[in-house]
Amino acid sequence: MRPVIQVSAIRKTYGSTVAVDDVSFEVNDGEIFGLIGPNGAGKTTTMECIEGLRTPDRGAILVLGLDPFNDVYKLQERIGVQLQQAQLQKRIKVWEAVDLWASLYQRTTIDGERLLEQLGLIDKRSAWFMTLSGGQKQRLFIALALINDPELVFLDELTTGLDPQARRAIWDLVRGIRERGKTVFLTTHLMEAAERLCDRVAIIEHGRIIDIDSPESLVKRHCPERTVVLATDDGSAAERFRAIPRVEAITCRGSQVTIRGSGDDLVTEVIHCLSENRIRVTL
Repeated sequence: MRPVIQVSAIRKTYGSTVAVDDVSFEVNDGEIFGLIGPNGAGKTTTMECIEGLRTPDRGAILVLGLDPFNDVYKLQERIGVQLQQAQLQKRIKVWEAVDLWASLYQRTTIDGERLLEQLGLIDKRSAWFMTLSGGQKQRLFIALALINDPELVFLDELTTGLDPQARRAIWDLVRGIRERGKTVFLTTHLMEAAERLCDRVAIIEHGRIIDIDSPESLVKRHCPERTVVLATDDGSAAERFRAIPRVEAITCRGSQVTIRGSGDDLVTEVIHCLSENRIRVTL
């Protein structure tokens, strides 16, 4: 697969603060690539450098074969961007925002009404922006990022502040973007989001990339221990669990049992143990 994003040894500082330090990676065509790390790790600064919104102090960036600074107008026609913090006028209507964004592009845009329908916003097309819920606003910003039918979509902390149900709905939308043949580059501080969405993930900490791999491989490498917590009144349960291969420790507090071990099949083995020994779980 050809890389659609190539980042080579970029560095960005703000005074004496180093936000991004010698960051390099590639994003392949058609994948969902995640940049994950805690708040302040350098995720948004890295993304904004790639988008051409910030200029790195050194290093090189190519996006779709273009320089995001020298070819900024060509690139803007081919990418879609959802910013971490964004607002619209309070009394702009949903359909007005979509029409306004569509008018900003020279290339032919996709059908705004169909896009709103696909994103579950068709019933809100005449609603003011200020009346939308958090999840509806995020879906509108996704619509604005997709209105020019981009080849590459940037999503920065897309689900921040959303409840679990809205978060899952947004994740389904992101999968739908990839299924339409787009490449997605996203940032998040939630490992759950990375596991559910991303083909590959880069972990960034203190402005430096510390590892890049599939979510499954990263979990195996950095989080080898598995923990299962359950409650049971069966007095023989702890002894039964100790017989499970690769179980390393059992902790009992009243009826609560914590099982620690390693291996991807630990949870499955615990379930088999419960079934075979007819151990009743109360929580």
